[in-house]
Amino acid sequence: MDFQRLLLFAGLSFTLLMIWEAWQNDYVRPQQQAQEIAQNSAANRSQDLPGLPKVDAPATVADAPAAIVQQVKSSQRISVVTDGYNLEIDTLGGDLRRVDLVNYPISKDEPNSPFRLMDDEGVAFFAQSGLLTVDGDSKDSPTHHDIYTAAQSSYSLKEGEDRLDVELTWKGDNGLEVTKVYRFHRGSYLIDVDYKINNGGESKWQGHLYHQLQRQQPTDENNMFMYTYTGGVLYTDAEKYEKITFDDMAKGNISRTNTGGWVAMIQHYFLGAWIPPQQENINYYTKKGSNERFIIGGVGDKQTINSGESVILKGQLFVGPKLQSALEETAPGLELTVDYGFLTIIAKPLYWMLDFIHSFVGNWGWAIIFLTVLIKAVFYKLSETSYKSMAHMRKVQPKLVTMKERYKDDKQGMNQAMMKLYKEEKINPLGGCLPILVQMPVFIALYWMLMESVEMRQAPFMLWIQDLSIADPYFVLPLIMGATMMIQQKLNPTPMDPTQAKVMMVLPIVFTVFFAFFPAGLVLYWVVNNALSILQQWYITRIVIAEK
Repeated sequence: MDFQRLLLFAGLSFTLLMIWEAWQNDYVRPQQQAQEIAQNSAANRSQDLPGLPKVDAPATVADAPAAIVQQVKSSQRISVVTDGYNLEIDTLGGDLRRVDLVNYPISKDEPNSPFRLMDDEGVAFFAQSGLLTVDGDSKDSPTHHDIYTAAQSSYSLKEGEDRLDVELTWKGDNGLEVTKVYRFHRGSYLIDVDYKINNGGESKWQGHLYHQLQRQQPTDENNMFMYTYTGGVLYTDAEKYEKITFDDMAKGNISRTNTGGWVAMIQHYFLGAWIPPQQENINYYTKKGSNERFIIGGVGDKQTINSGESVILKGQLFVGPKLQSALEETAPGLELTVDYGFLTIIAKPLYWMLDFIHSFVGNWGWAIIFLTVLIKAVFYKLSETSYKSMAHMRKVQPKLVTMKERYKDDKQGMNQAMMKLYKEEKINPLGGCLPILVQMPVFIALYWMLMESVEMRQAPFMLWIQDLSIADPYFVLPLIMGATMMIQQKLNPTPMDPTQAKVMMVLPIVFTVFFAFFPAGLVLYWVVNNALSILQQWYITRIVIAEK
């Protein structure tokens, strides 16, 4: 009975969680966003330039004396085509304004339409960088509000080339000449962004290099059945992986000082991240920009360039899919943007095993099936204990029914008689629950691993399942999953409480409806897991117990 109550509690909790998330999306968050928009329209919006770090003191982010920008301004566009990108750079600030990932179509039905990760139209998301002088005079160095020039209006990575450089030039009245270089590499989503600074003036130049990401909060990124985090992330030695939501940025500016680290804006499957030189002290900051844009970035160490000297300041920009192997090689902790939540310690080994199996079978659907079989094998003994306990409970079910009729009006007497029966039959009423509780963290971690892995996106399995990351178009897998749940219920002891029994009968229908909206890869896992559980339970109940 305790196992049935546990399953019922889990199902009802899941249902309430889905209802709560839907209510938040439909009512609470839209009201909060409307209030924020009203407040921002009545007050002056903060600037989109970072403040300068204070010398010999903890860095802070102050308002910069620039004009408020109500919309994304633009100048000449430079198109760049590589083996992984089709993108546009704006000569205004040298911003990376538009990024199409050519190897990731928006859907299986539109293979020639690449997924657009960055854009300055619609829900804006783009990358910026620039130089700030210590005296605050923006005329003495190029920020992202200044115009660069380029030798060409289009660039492409040619066959046989492994590298493509796109150079933008700015010249100041003070003799300072800055060349901003985007360096693209074949087979990589990591972009080098160098600033070549030549001081041709008569006096020394002092300033800071900054990098930042601007993004508007999306309104349709998630649904009530699948929530994935979209927002800012900051990685430092002190806090490690720290999510900074759009609400956090709206409440006030955030400041962190750290040696190395990185900042990012992440979403389901993809991200954009600035990685500064890891040996520098960086003042990380967030700001609420104009036009409901949120900013996260970092300001580097103060640089001094004497008259006649030249210096190269470096930074890196990762723009692309959350491929764990590439992220691990790029920067410490960047692979954590594949957000498995608090069960990362379990989910990461599961991913490694799934990837290892895929390297042999070459199909992510079959890899999920073999991984599920492997997990069931590891937990076979625990499951055996659970199913044995339920088999014993099923065996004494007639006695419990008779006992319930005898002690209809005597609850205390009923409980005493049940405990006596359990003792005589050597039944542990918790024997069916504890093994399930031990396995739950693994099942939940596997759920998040499958949902977060970009490898599942548009990955075909077989027959009608041609994309494991979206729902089954014909609802076949959810229906099979619901049928397996009903079979499992038939193998379990029937609850003596009529109301509880009716709820348990409805539960497979409720879960079938939920799973109809889940990615096919997740439903495939549950179908295989349930099928293996049925076989194991049938074997233990009909053969092992019968032999004894």
